[in-house]
Amino acid sequence: MVILEKIKATEKIVRMIEVENLIAFETDRKTTKKEIAKEVEELFNVKVRKVRTITRKNKKIAYVNLTKDFVAADIASKLGVL
Repeated sequence: MVILEKIKATEKIVRMIEVENLIAFETDRKTTKKEIAKEVEELFNVKVRKVRTITRKNKKIAYVNLTKDFVAADIASKLGVL
């Protein structure tokens, strides 16, 4: 099952990557916060501090906040956002 469908990249989210050390992903509506955190930790070898979600239409947007030891901008640049 694919948990992280795509990364979100708007001006607001790019600012959040730089200032708040978080990354936003679009996921399936049925995915839980624990599943999202586990998937991000396994894919990018980072530690997740917190996951916030918002549901819009039929998709869920997950805001994944990383611990201070890891930089969200590094992951975003690997994915082509920055």
